[in-house]
Amino acid sequence: MDAATEATRSLQGLSPELTARVPQLLEAMRTVGAGLDLHVTLDRIVATAAELADARYAAIGIIDETRTGLSDFVTYGVSPQQHEQIGTLPDGHKGLLGALIHDPRPLRLGNLTDDARSAGFPPGHPPMRTFLGVPIRVQGEVFGNLYLTEKRGGAEFSEEDLHMVRVLATEAGIAIGNARLHAATRQRERWIDGSVAVTTELLAGSDVDDALAVVAEQARKLADSAAGIVLLPDDEGGLEIVAVSADDPAGIMGTQIPNDSPVVEQLLTGEPVFVEDSASDPRMVTDIAQRFGPSMMLPLKSGGRVLGTLATPRSRGARPFTAAERTLATQFAAQAALALVLADAQRDRERLAVYEDRDRIARDLHDLVIQRLFATGMILESAQRRSIVPDVALGVGKAVDELDVTIQEIRTAIFALQQGPAEAPSGLRTRVLREIGTAAVPLGFQPSASFVGPVDSRVGELTGKNLIAALREALSNAFRHAQASRIEVVVDATIRLPDGTDGVRLTVADDGIGIPDGGRRSGLKNLAKRAESLGGCSTYGPGVGKDGTGTTVRWEAPL
Repeated sequence: MDAATEATRSLQGLSPELTARVPQLLEAMRTVGAGLDLHVTLDRIVATAAELADARYAAIGIIDETRTGLSDFVTYGVSPQQHEQIGTLPDGHKGLLGALIHDPRPLRLGNLTDDARSAGFPPGHPPMRTFLGVPIRVQGEVFGNLYLTEKRGGAEFSEEDLHMVRVLATEAGIAIGNARLHAATRQRERWIDGSVAVTTELLAGSDVDDALAVVAEQARKLADSAAGIVLLPDDEGGLEIVAVSADDPAGIMGTQIPNDSPVVEQLLTGEPVFVEDSASDPRMVTDIAQRFGPSMMLPLKSGGRVLGTLATPRSRGARPFTAAERTLATQFAAQAALALVLADAQRDRERLAVYEDRDRIARDLHDLVIQRLFATGMILESAQRRSIVPDVALGVGKAVDELDVTIQEIRTAIFALQQGPAEAPSGLRTRVLREIGTAAVPLGFQPSASFVGPVDSRVGELTGKNLIAALREALSNAFRHAQASRIEVVVDATIRLPDGTDGVRLTVADDGIGIPDGGRRSGLKNLAKRAESLGGCSTYGPGVGKDGTGTTVRWEAPL
């Protein structure tokens, strides 16, 4: 309101020539004030200012956060071909544009090339002589400068032109302020919605790897970055990338930042790190840093505990993150860390319930089933001794042998059910069997498992970890959607991938209802992303039921 009042006062005592242009000015002010999109508003301001002052060219230079240069440059009158010939837009560090940043006062020149502050034009730039520059203030602070050049007809910009443009600049400041406020509100809403989406997804029961992938994907989308990356502390005191969301994730997963990196200590103490250019910053010591430009590295911190780090790097040459984006991203990281803690606690409760159920099943198998089988075996042995028919005695003997084998298998199953998560060895074969045993409880039957090749010695830790996560995802999909009565799991460590490298293939086949047309594919997409991040692939096809019913998932990755 103060700015509008000042603009109204400035219209008092105008010359007849200027008074005649007031309707044009009011129409220009109405045009500038319409709409809330910031970029649309800036385009509208330069076009309206050029029309109002009868200028061939117009531009707005937006001052960056350091107040020493320009973060954006919006033009009017310069064709796309001329833009291409000019190349890089001015940064405001020199010339008249830089002078107006440091001394934001109206400037009117008959020939800008004669001014001592002029730095000349780059090749391909259209000729410009007459010049008019006016600062644009938003809420009392200089937002940028409005530049007009080349008044049509060859005349110079008049005092009346300067007066009209100053009034328009005041209205432009109000319109820009409204657009910025609207943009900031929408931006905060998006980050809040993203935090809610992460929390909802994590508390829906996703496993740890999927939970971290959700955080990476949401952060990438919200920060408008080239990648979303989650890093966790490794055994050597550094950080390791464990989740990636990017158009080209190859080569990123598994990258380690050593403990002597300058950024690791800062991150593990809970302090964020903001990088202007990852490719040139000496603190960024990994090879993948060469791919990126501006980056935020934010600790996933909750209750004084640092769980890991969330990184959101942008492409090289992209705009830097604003102060508002840094604040919103830091808040998002804190919310994501809290959601991870809550999700982990929920998974602990669910695991406890599963272990309690397994203990009950083990007790029932031992106290009821084995005892009855043993008693049945004794009855059969007694009948065998009394039988006088050789064939009958032979058949009864075979039945007793089968009962003995069954009792041994049940005892093995009881041992597996009673085995705690920390008691089993860490070999891949054992981890696969453990996952299958865990899945047997909700499935109501035991999936079969077979192994080809030395899976424990050939499959690396990173690939093995992702293979287990893929197996868990495939078994979960079968339980929730397949309605299967039979599941076959095969781990083959002797395959060759299409590029000729040695690999491992996980196959999970069922005899269920298959994948319906139009059904969700989120689980299959997760499997594909996980494989692609390692340089592998994931496919699916017909199952092992009658006439190919059901689904077979094949997941492959390098050893």
